Amino acid sequence: MPYQPIENYGLIGNMRTTALVGMNGSIDWFCFPHFDSPSVFASILDEHKGGHFKIAPHCDGLTHKQYYWPDTNVLVTRFLSPDGVGRVLDFMPVGLGNPGAPCNGLIRRVQAIRGTMAFRLECQPAFNYAREGHTTKLLPDGAIFESAAFSLRLGTSVPLKLERNGVLAEFVLKEGEEANFSLQSVAQSCMDHLLFSENQAEELFRQTVDFWRKWLSKCTYTGRWREMVHRSALALKLLTFEPTGAIVAAPTCSLPEEIGGTRNWDYRYTWIRDAAFTLYGLLRIGFTDEAAKFMQWLERRCHELKPDGSLQIMYGIDGRHNLTEESLDHLQGYKGSQPVRVGNGAYDQLQLDIYGELMDSVYLYNKYGTPISYDLWKHLRTLINWVCDNWQRTDEGLWEVRGGQQHFVYSKLMCWVAVDRGLRLADKRSFPADRDRWLTVRDTIYEEIMTKGWNSKREAFIQRYGNDSLDAANLMMSLVFFVSPTDPRMLKTLDATNRSPEEGGLVSNGLVYRYNIAETNDGLDGEEGTFNICTFWLVEALTRAGRVDRARLEEARLLFEQMLGYANHVGLFAEETGHHGEALGNFPQAFTHLALISSAFNLDRALGR
Repeated sequence: MPYQPIENYGLIGNMRTTALVGMNGSIDWFCFPHFDSPSVFASILDEHKGGHFKIAPHCDGLTHKQYYWPDTNVLVTRFLSPDGVGRVLDFMPVGLGNPGAPCNGLIRRVQAIRGTMAFRLECQPAFNYAREGHTTKLLPDGAIFESAAFSLRLGTSVPLKLERNGVLAEFVLKEGEEANFSLQSVAQSCMDHLLFSENQAEELFRQTVDFWRKWLSKCTYTGRWREMVHRSALALKLLTFEPTGAIVAAPTCSLPEEIGGTRNWDYRYTWIRDAAFTLYGLLRIGFTDEAAKFMQWLERRCHELKPDGSLQIMYGIDGRHNLTEESLDHLQGYKGSQPVRVGNGAYDQLQLDIYGELMDSVYLYNKYGTPISYDLWKHLRTLINWVCDNWQRTDEGLWEVRGGQQHFVYSKLMCWVAVDRGLRLADKRSFPADRDRWLTVRDTIYEEIMTKGWNSKREAFIQRYGNDSLDAANLMMSLVFFVSPTDPRMLKTLDATNRSPEEGGLVSNGLVYRYNIAETNDGLDGEEGTFNICTFWLVEALTRAGRVDRARLEEARLLFEQMLGYANHVGLFAEETGHHGEALGNFPQAFTHLALISSAFNLDRALGR
């Protein structure tokens, strides 16, 4: 199973877990039963050991196409050959009205559309990140893969045979015929057996399609680029953990930011920052239910503050606090990119910016969603007072550097946002607050950023105090209303950033680096691609400046529409874009898709009807 490009995958899921399905018909990443559970299939991290579940035609001269069933997260992989046309419909059942149907698992429907197609199935599980052995037992209606932790059952009417420690099948379908496969936990099985008819598979498919279409119909966005906004919303919904309302940063771990490099992280957790931005993106286009569930998750975390009154930067999707990082040295890593990391050692870092993103999202939820409770306000008041006591500290910053704490300007900016939104909320809702102290701290932070965060030599806001490096995060200054989008300092920062790296900027052919690695000691080796969210931040900053300068608005539109071209074939974005336009980093990434939604919303409004 040679490695597929990261951008060659589509995503299916059920708001509990997801699977990556390649254009070649192979499921190469599947954690079960939840996003952050150990993997069952992980050949995207080791082509030899990781495990996979592939269904594809067994013939020469094959071409393929992959797309989503319109307005759903049902994935279609179509195969064309000289002998005929076939397709595989992949989905995880959701919105089921039939309690006897398979629930927490996946369905694969294989169909011959024209002619006659010979298919080959390979199902080779590798439990617990390929660290745990299992036994395979053939049944009249499929097979059982049994490990020490749990068992999975593959249900089908197609005859299977053992191969290594998995199963193999070769079968021929004539035009109009289909074969169905389901994979789910034996313990969680919703059926006495998994041999279900074509009619049952069709019903599961229809119910799932109906669920996604009804959900998407709640979207209030009617502007330009609607199809891409809808796809981003559908992707964000897949990254929501329904039992708790948590939102994962991405459904994968250790997909590299540089092929062969060491910048490989586990993103299957909930960052306060990412989830707060995601909440904003969902609120802007009408998905208030998801925002409400996340606010409930957030309120539970506020009941678990550290003894000093602070929050962690991230948590498990179930709210757990300990996310110990370990390296899986037995896995090769994607195209040899080691180490393969699970867990995330940054969970106990100090990142002061999270309080600003948190308070901004709460402020927006109170405005566009449901007014917050007094009990939540009491915890938020504690957090704001903590910010007042600690904003002057150094921290690891937004980008989670591992090269030592610094006075990052973006961290100071978001501390200002935290106090500012606290004051706005207190005034809007007449909540009790330490207003005099908060006003003093807010104004002090503002003046310090203007003094120490501005570099008159570079004529730009800089990454950290005492240096002259740029940081794309400072594009957020006008987005959070710290400065006017047409303030001369903001315009100069925008212009400085929007130059090529050779000219001292961060933009390469319309794509934005988060910072210059050569100027920033982030404690890591190697290189990385451009950060997709930073490109969308540039679009938004230009959009806001463009309200009085039409040329900047036109540039924003050009950059935005060019950026849409870097989505993969089904409209999904990874964290980064490489030097050759390839996807890098964990995939797909919530941060990128929420930034797309926000950019589209504001750019469309600025362009007018």
